[in-house]
Amino acid sequence: MGILDIFGKKDVAADLGKKVPFMIKTEFTPYRLKSKVSSTVTMNLGVRNITGEPVLGSVVVELPRQLSFDSIGASKQKEVRLGTIASNEEKTASIDVFGGTGTDRGTYTLTLTAFIHYRDYGHVINEVRKRTSLEVI
Repeated sequence: MGILDIFGKKDVAADLGKKVPFMIKTEFTPYRLKSKVSSTVTMNLGVRNITGEPVLGSVVVELPRQLSFDSIGASKQKEVRLGTIASNEEKTASIDVFGGTGTDRGTYTLTLTAFIHYRDYGHVINEVRKRTSLEVI
């Protein structure tokens, strides 16, 4: 019997830390990025809460060296704070990904990490990672 059982509260943090918290979907518009020129695609990101409890969520997207989140090529990592996500609710976000004159042809891997937070965005209970590919022609 835990201390929270005395007050009628249930400790969901232990349960949330054991199972997969989110289902992540990604889609690029347009599907490909052009090489050797300044071009951009929009990544449409969907995060669905599959835990059964409302949670505070965020997503961190990391790009390889040849891509960035701004036109000058300086930003390689971006955090999107999704707020409170109800059970089975999906939150969406749109993120622009830029290529430049140093972007060669090929397939680039983007890493997405979705976090469940406790109280504020500084405390993490659980995370799930997904890798997605972006084709450059």
